[in-house]
Amino acid sequence: MIAKRRELLKGGAMVASLMLASGVLGPLAQAAGAAAGKGAFDAKSLADLVKSLGYGAPAESKDVSITAPDIAENGAVVPLGAATTLANVKQVMLLVEKNPAVLAALFNVTPEIEANFSTRVKMGQSSNVFAVAVTEDNKVFFAQKEVKVTLGGCGG
Repeated sequence: MIAKRRELLKGGAMVASLMLASGVLGPLAQAAGAAAGKGAFDAKSLADLVKSLGYGAPAESKDVSITAPDIAENGAVVPLGAATTLANVKQVMLLVEKNPAVLAALFNVTPEIEANFSTRVKMGQSSNVFAVAVTEDNKVFFAQKEVKVTLGGCGG
């Protein structure tokens, strides 16, 4: 079993290397960056992010929910979730206010996809975390929650 897994990983690494060498991965990475918007990863706040993406002013909404722990004992793997019951949502984002790059995750939504996502992010310190939903008419709605990151699980 382990030998087969190693062979699979070696094969995958070779395919990725060939794609990189042939220039296939470069355009894919550029397309992903363009989908997020120029400067989106340089934003330092929610307002900066929505401005860089060309959206309107964000408004707090009860139709957007965030799932996050009150206290994260390990800042390297903090579970976060974002969901919305809004109609015509085209993007859902997770933001961590005090991270070097505020944008932690961006999910493009189609009508076939339920706007309910979860992931794990790295947080260097206690911070406000935002779940943001963007509708087809570029209106931005959000929910926020403070997550405290402890050092070594000591509650500090």
